[in-house]
Amino acid sequence: MRDDVEVSQADLLEIHRGEKTEAGLRENIRVGIQYIEAWLQGRGAVPLYNLMEDAATAEISRAQIWQWIRFNVELTDGRKVTPELFNQLLEDEMVNLRGSLGAENFNAGRFDEAIDLFRQMSIAKTFIPFLTLPAYELIK
Repeated sequence: MRDDVEVSQADLLEIHRGEKTEAGLRENIRVGIQYIEAWLQGRGAVPLYNLMEDAATAEISRAQIWQWIRFNVELTDGRKVTPELFNQLLEDEMVNLRGSLGAENFNAGRFDEAIDLFRQMSIAKTFIPFLTLPAYELIK
């Protein structure tokens, strides 16, 4: 306990006022999809961008995207986060990822399944509780 910190219910419910950027949206897409792809191959933790990521990070990435779409969040450049913008950035990021991994490695992975799952969960009308629940259906 810290006696110097007082947090109220209102503090916990206050909407974060930080910047919402295209770069942040792109990073959420990359991290979420790369983690799901690794998870589908049986890896529980994955080194991505000098950090060790796990299902919680992928879930935070997906949940934030869902919230930004659902609540029509405006990015710092004035664009609204919509399913269309999300899909455009997703496609762009996957082209970049394929280029950095190489087409052979990308195609040998389970990226198509990871992309489909991440897309469906990010743009769903209602929030799906946790990304690994529907992902279990994809384990072979």
